[in-house]
Amino acid sequence: MTSAPAIGFDYRPSRLPACLIGAVTVLALVAIALAGVPWSVKLILILMAVGFAAHAVRRIARLSIAGVGLAGETWTLYRTDRSDAPARLASFRVLGSCILLRLETGGRVEALLLAPDNSDADLRRRLRMRLAALQPTVRAADL
Repeated sequence: MTSAPAIGFDYRPSRLPACLIGAVTVLALVAIALAGVPWSVKLILILMAVGFAAHAVRRIARLSIAGVGLAGETWTLYRTDRSDAPARLASFRVLGSCILLRLETGGRVEALLLAPDNSDADLRRRLRMRLAALQPTVRAADL
């Protein structure tokens, strides 16, 4: 069997999680506004909800990964400071057309979301095929 070709791609954070955080925050603000509590408590809760949402969006946007390489079973993370680090695939999930990768490097776990807004369909298809090969095969007797 021939070896699979290497996969390499530039990475920029997806806007999808930030949009979802924004939508959930708006729903929380509506719930707070409709709650039967005094306005002083509502104000505190509104400030907390907006603060937590802003912190979460900043944390997503602050990722230091500029690119990812996969050759054979060896993962490499390319950082924004032009350094590279070997990584190990901790876990992955395929969620519809999105792929969530958790790569462990140097004791840290980096979560990367490959969605339609930050990667092309061909890359996600090739990556899904490569990740499917890592899954244990299911025997007919186990079904």
